Amino acid sequence: MTDDHTRADDTAGTEPPGTGTAGTDQGKAAELACPACGAVVFAEEIFCEECGHRLADGPPAAAAGRDGATIRQESAPSARRADRAGPCPGCGGTAIDADGYCETCGLRQPAARDHVEIELPAASGGNGTRPVVAAGASDRGRRYSRNEDALALAAHLSGVAAVVSDGVGSSQRPDEASRAAADTGLGELVARLDAGEDAEDATRHAALRAAAAVAALATSPSDAPSCTYVSAVTRGPAVTVGWIGDSRAYWLAADGPGGSGEDAAAGPAPDEIDGAEVSTGDMAELGTSRRLTEDDSWAAFMVAEGSLTEAEAEAHPNAHVITAWLGADAGQVSPHVATFRPGGPGTLLVCSDGLWNYFPAAADLAALLSGPGGESPGPAADPLGAARTLVSRALEAGGRDNITVAVIPVPSPGGSGGRVHESIPQSTEEPR
Repeated sequence: MTDDHTRADDTAGTEPPGTGTAGTDQGKAAELACPACGAVVFAEEIFCEECGHRLADGPPAAAAGRDGATIRQESAPSARRADRAGPCPGCGGTAIDADGYCETCGLRQPAARDHVEIELPAASGGNGTRPVVAAGASDRGRRYSRNEDALALAAHLSGVAAVVSDGVGSSQRPDEASRAAADTGLGELVARLDAGEDAEDATRHAALRAAAAVAALATSPSDAPSCTYVSAVTRGPAVTVGWIGDSRAYWLAADGPGGSGEDAAAGPAPDEIDGAEVSTGDMAELGTSRRLTEDDSWAAFMVAEGSLTEAEAEAHPNAHVITAWLGADAGQVSPHVATFRPGGPGTLLVCSDGLWNYFPAAADLAALLSGPGGESPGPAADPLGAARTLVSRALEAGGRDNITVAVIPVPSPGGSGGRVHESIPQSTEEPR
């Protein structure tokens, strides 16, 4: 989450999106700015202190140049993700300080969370193949020096679970908050689902457990790491989402971009629904593409109150001030939980605002995945390709925030079971 995206109790955060870069003040000479992130730099500096870009290199390469910047890793609760080890790629020095900067040349070292990709294969497949049932990707974006989003993805006994968390940039150690929330939430969610707990109850309890883990990071009232949280679960013929803050879940129908309406095609017959697998409450039927969550934000509140139109609220400096979050200063946490029944095949998308800031409408997100002329293989055939596409498009649009997405095809292309494959974290990330 960006530094201009704050909690409702913060006094900062009223700066309109897109401001805060270096420029000119009346009566002062223009300050030098990093061509990669816009931070103020000085003539004698070799590297930008904010993002590590080598200043003599000029502007960074286009978004396509990041395609190979990948860390393939296992997504497992509480798994430790170590930063890149080895000599500095700038000067070959081995003295790296605790903040990740080379003590010889000052270059910020590539970190394990700069760009992460996760694939979740099915438990088994025909002819020795293991179809990918879900995938995710997370990227630090073009403006910020670290990735404060976190992604966790795993299979449970009858489906897939995903958690995305976005650290609040105005809080302390937001990257630690998001990591704790994602890992704790996913672990609790999978354990409860595998124990047979109702999906809505499991979702609610997992969110509260994640909230407790984030609150435990605080060392004082003035040191309260915080983050947003959104989870999604597929189980039988239903999907369940839970959230606190403004990270989102979407339903993207397979038969086209669709619209924002809730009319759906015919769903499963009543005798096809296993009552033990789904909530016994009312389930909205999903047809056309639509958003499944409602933001806990100032903008959403003003729209709900009828005080502003959506366009007016989004244009206001307070638009992205969140009204609920995880953290020691969050007060009582009340997760939102909802269950839906897809009326046909589609994709469950879970994401941070680094994506939806550029593409807020479900129809626009669905169009990104359909490709020009419908040539894209689609999320069901290539979940990781879909996740990469969404991240790439957000980078192309500006990449001014961290970007995280989880893509879950429905129904699963390879069955409901499976475990995450193990792989060794490795980075081809080049310092920018």
